[in-house]
Amino acid sequence: MYYRAVPVSLWTVLREWGRIGCIGFGGPPSHIRLLRQLCVERRGWLDEREFEDAIAVCNVLPGPASTELAIFCAWRVRGRLGALVGGAAFIVPGLIIILVLAVLFVASSPPLAVLGAGAGAGGAVPAVAVSAGAALTGASWRNRRATARWVLYLAAGFAAAGTIGAWLVLVLLGCGAAELTARSLEKRRRGGADRDAGGQAADKLRGLAVAPGTITWLVGGGVLASVAWVAFKVGGLSFGGGFVIIPLMQSDAVNHYHWMTGAQFLNAVALGQITPGPVVQTVAVVGYAAAGIVGGVLASAVAPSFAFVLLGGRHFDRIRGDQRVRSFLDGAGPAAIGAIFGSAITLTRELTHPWQYLVLAGALVLLFALRRGVVLTLLAGAAVGVVIALATGTV
Repeated sequence: MYYRAVPVSLWTVLREWGRIGCIGFGGPPSHIRLLRQLCVERRGWLDEREFEDAIAVCNVLPGPASTELAIFCAWRVRGRLGALVGGAAFIVPGLIIILVLAVLFVASSPPLAVLGAGAGAGGAVPAVAVSAGAALTGASWRNRRATARWVLYLAAGFAAAGTIGAWLVLVLLGCGAAELTARSLEKRRRGGADRDAGGQAADKLRGLAVAPGTITWLVGGGVLASVAWVAFKVGGLSFGGGFVIIPLMQSDAVNHYHWMTGAQFLNAVALGQITPGPVVQTVAVVGYAAAGIVGGVLASAVAPSFAFVLLGGRHFDRIRGDQRVRSFLDGAGPAAIGAIFGSAITLTRELTHPWQYLVLAGALVLLFALRRGVVLTLLAGAAVGVVIALATGTV
């Protein structure tokens, strides 16, 4: 067996995952870092390799990877009930905050201080991405089988995240398949048999997928059904999360259904960036614009991420213990870490003000030189943004 039973109370899951849901500013890089600090470094509930494997698997599944990782970690320590409690605790705090802000600000431009906080925290987010990737690199490097291939997979993930982010999943799958093929050829050269390794590994990995018949669809018509469909696409049919989901939502909310103007959608994106929890919560603002509070709650509640983990998580122990799948994950894992580093490039491209680059530099100093935490770093960036916005009268 790869991992031991972990007797964790539901109260502990609720408290710890709720804490991350409240302080998880900065999107997936921050969530990954906080989950690793909790589950690997502080509590020892997961070992380093298992956590890297979970990142790799969640990155090749559709939907917001960091949300699926949070749900998986909760499932790992307390089973299905823990996954439901932990996943809800991770999502709900940010949902409440973003709906309150939506009620106050979607109808008009957000206050200057809110925009300043978002721009300041946004300047620090690329540094958080680098920190998250660095925290995962050590264990992956120690567990490598072939140095040259490990570097190649890391570089492939980095390049893909910085250039073709929407198709990143294909690169992760390709790196896993490449390592599987390389191990198979090595074994055959040693005289071992590895019959249909690729096909058997694919069958194992399909244990994590969810058959269409397992999803309970919302039956109805009108606006609420449309909100549910948009939320399902964002949560279940997009890969990579983060900024990848923005054009998908914009096309539906602004151009197709006309629930929001372009300016209101930009406000929604800003609110999604300055609130804790998953960035995908921006869809709650879209739901609110379409159908009020009911639409906002519905958009967040349509969460295929729970289904992926609850239906597939029980296969994870068997999957990662299989040598063929182990080989696949040893290729996909470094690529996923490279993608985290690569996300820092795309996040940096979103910076539009010169002072944000100074915030980025300061965040790197805080995280790496002074060893300060992610939350303090993001709050410091937000504070700088508020001061600059109020002092200059613009963002």
